Amino acid sequence: MKLVISSDHAGFPLKEEIRANLAQAGHEVIDLGAYNTEPSDYPDFAEKLGTALKRGDAPRGILICGSGVGACVAANKIPGIRAAICHDTYSAHQGVEHDDMNVLVLGARIIGPALAFDVAHAFVGAQFNTTQERYGRRLKKVLAIESKYQCGDGSANPA
Repeated sequence: MKLVISSDHAGFPLKEEIRANLAQAGHEVIDLGAYNTEPSDYPDFAEKLGTALKRGDAPRGILICGSGVGACVAANKIPGIRAAICHDTYSAHQGVEHDDMNVLVLGARIIGPALAFDVAHAFVGAQFNTTQERYGRRLKKVLAIESKYQCGDGSANPA
């Protein structure tokens, strides 16, 4: 599978390990930074990753920051991005199978490399379940919510 991967400074070491692990397993991994541990801001990397997915550079991405929380919040502000923090394999594959999750978010200060590899492989190996009508129905409802609150010009929608 072709993937994009990105992190802030806190996620950089884990990003490097996951990137290498996935590449070794035969996946094409596009690295969008950070490229070192110099302080950087997770929203910048969440936006890079989301933009790359929207452009069609890859169908899915992996995003890493210290806890995973900030990067997940930022990524989910981008229309079309369905990001979730997963620190277990069940959530990683179930999020794709039931919710068509397209971004796996990890907290580098929460999860170690061995489990992160397993979680990433569960995410990459999963497919959205199109045989169960309820998953498609629920995804359509999620997309309708997103559309309802999205402005076409990129500005914030007034509350």
